[in-house]
Amino acid sequence: MLITVIYIAKDIFLLYNGQKFERNEGRMATIIEGKTLAKKIRENLKIECEELKKQGIKPKLAVIMVGNNPASKVYVKNKSKACNEIGIEYEEHFLEETISQQELNDLIKKLNNEKEVNGILLQSPLPEHLDINQAFKAISYRKDVDGFTPSSVGKLVMGGDTFISCTPYGVMKMFEEYNIELTGKDVVIIGRSNIVGKPLAQCCLANNATVTICHSRTKDLKKHTQRADILIAAIGKAKFVTKDMVKEGAVVVDVGINRNEEGKLVGDVDFDEVEKVASYITPVPGGVGPMTIAMLMNNVIKAAKEQNNENSTF
Repeated sequence: MLITVIYIAKDIFLLYNGQKFERNEGRMATIIEGKTLAKKIRENLKIECEELKKQGIKPKLAVIMVGNNPASKVYVKNKSKACNEIGIEYEEHFLEETISQQELNDLIKKLNNEKEVNGILLQSPLPEHLDINQAFKAISYRKDVDGFTPSSVGKLVMGGDTFISCTPYGVMKMFEEYNIELTGKDVVIIGRSNIVGKPLAQCCLANNATVTICHSRTKDLKKHTQRADILIAAIGKAKFVTKDMVKEGAVVVDVGINRNEEGKLVGDVDFDEVEKVASYITPVPGGVGPMTIAMLMNNVIKAAKEQNNENSTF
């Protein structure tokens, strides 16, 4: 990728693949269009799913949801819609909030034993009386399309072939699509969750980045973020990352999804201001969110292929 930068007075002219763009002091970052990339991935998965069906393989996802969390209902609906679009068979198990741990685990084990079910997804959060880690342990690693079982996490750390958690997997695909190199780069991740922060750190390490995970106990957070070549925010605090926290030319990935006082979806990054200093930035909505579901669909297709491959060592 050839990028030539010519400075003339206060103006900046960029030659990018033969095209010239003029930017002044209020420069704008390249927007990483996750929605567009997710659409392309889903279109390719649809073709792959059709080919599998010709071989007599019908990919199927089973989703378990406990209780009536409104946000979870929306997420489950979106997953159902994506399955329908791609051609993945889909079934839902809506459980009462009062269900016991044993009853939940028994359902998971039942689905583990159903050959026609290729992927099992347990929608979080769960009611407080249920232990989500116990439930994850009950899911067969061969059907763990969310990448949360101890086996999947362990394989990720060891560099083995496994299911990668969907949001981190989506972020890595975005880096790949936009030719954002990680080797030798300083990556700073704000957030240490098992769903995003920790697995994303492993993915970046596997691509030869130097990774720092920051969290609520980190001292002098700004000192860390200001040196980041790639800054990833995943803490669930609206517009937490401000312009003064970001190094000029950094790649900024916003994993957060929050609603402001007007009910508008916003990320963990103050997009309008940070866009002026970043080289690349993901929007909210339309950035990481669509990629998460796309990579879930990818994992279901992968599961179906591996489970029907006699020579698979997965």
